[in-house]
Amino acid sequence: MDSTAKPENHTSRLPFKTVLASVVGLWATYFILVSTRSELLEMPKADELLWLRLVSVAVGILITLGLWVILRAFDGKPLWMKIVAALVFALPAALLSAQANRVIFADAQAALDEKVLQEFVQTRGIRPDEDDGSEFFEGLSELVTVSARTQLIEITYSRYFMLLAWCALYLALLTGEKARNAERREQQFRNAAKAAELQSLRYQVNPHFLFNTLNSLSALVLTGKTDMAERMIQMISTFYRRSLADDTTSDVPLRDEVHLQKLYLEIEAVRFPLRLHANYDVPHDLENALIPGMILQPLIENSVKHAVAPSSGQVTITLSAREEYDRLVVTISDDGQSTADRDDTRPGFGIGLTNVRERLEARFGNEATVVSGQVPGGYATHLRMPLRRIKERAAA
Repeated sequence: MDSTAKPENHTSRLPFKTVLASVVGLWATYFILVSTRSELLEMPKADELLWLRLVSVAVGILITLGLWVILRAFDGKPLWMKIVAALVFALPAALLSAQANRVIFADAQAALDEKVLQEFVQTRGIRPDEDDGSEFFEGLSELVTVSARTQLIEITYSRYFMLLAWCALYLALLTGEKARNAERREQQFRNAAKAAELQSLRYQVNPHFLFNTLNSLSALVLTGKTDMAERMIQMISTFYRRSLADDTTSDVPLRDEVHLQKLYLEIEAVRFPLRLHANYDVPHDLENALIPGMILQPLIENSVKHAVAPSSGQVTITLSAREEYDRLVVTISDDGQSTADRDDTRPGFGIGLTNVRERLEARFGNEATVVSGQVPGGYATHLRMPLRRIKERAAA
C-alpha cells in the first residue's frame, strides 16, 4: 500500500443549485424592494429604470457568484478564516457592483441631473453667460461631481453589507450541509458496525456446526460406514455451499431457510437414523416471508444435541411458522425429555440461544423477541419478528 496516499477529503460542499437559489433570492428581494420604493416615490421614467435595474441585478448575480467561487476555497477552513474571507472579499465585490451600477445608470443619472439643473436655473433665473452665472455653474458642476462620488461610496457600502448578509446565509447553509454530511457518515458507520456485528454472529454458527459434523463424520469412518460417510460428505458440501453463498447480513425467504434446515437435519439423520424424525409446518402464504439467514440453525442444533442425542427413542423435531397480528412467529420444538442440561434453558448463556437473540436484536431492535422454555411434552423456542415479504422488500 502506498504510504504517501492522501486521506479522503470530507470537505462539505453546497450544491451549486442551492448557491444559485440563495444568490438569485437575495437579488430578487433587492429588486422588489427598490422597485417598490421607486413606485412609492413616483420616480420618472419608471419603465426605463425597471429594465436598467434588471440589468444591474443580473450583473450583481454574476458578481456574487464570483464571490462564491472565492469563498468556496475556504469551505474546508476553520470558521474564523471563513468569516475573515467574507469580510475581506465582499468589499471589492461591493465596489465592483456599485461601479457597474453607476455605469448602467450613467445615462439615466445624467438626464436626471440635467433636468434638475434646468429646473433650478429656471427657478433662480440665472443664465450661463452672466459673470455670476458662470461661477455658479462651475460650483454647481463641482458639487454634482462630489455628489456622484458620495453616491458611489454610499452604494458601495450598502452593497457591502448586502453581500455580507449573503455571506452569512452561505456560511449558515454550509454549516447545515456539514451537519447533514456528518449525520450521513455517522449513519454509514452505524450501518457498517451493524453489518460487521451480524457477520460476526453468523460466522459463530458455521464453525460450531462444522465441528459437530466433522466429529460425526470421523465416527462413521472409524466404524467402517463408508457409504454413510460419503453421503454425509456430499450433504455437508451442499449445506455449506448454500449457506455461504448468500450475504451474511441479508434476509432470506423462509422457504430457503427451511430448506437449509431440512438439509442439516438430513445430515444429522445419518448419525441418528432411528431416533431423529423431522416435521415441517409452514403455510404456503408464509414461504416468501423474510427471515435472517441461518437464524434457525442454532435452535435446530440444540434440539439435536439436547433431545435427540441423549434419547434412546425417537424424537420429533418440528419447525413451524404462523402469522400473528402482522408478525411472523417461527417455532422450533421437540418432544425430547432430556432438557435439563440445555444451554438454552438458561437465558443469556450458551452460543445457541444467545446468538439468536443477539442477531435478532441487531437486525430488528426491540421489534423482535425470543421466548424459549419447556412445554408439555418437550421443549419449544418461539421467534417473533416483523412480518416482511419479498415483494415488500422489492417495492422498497
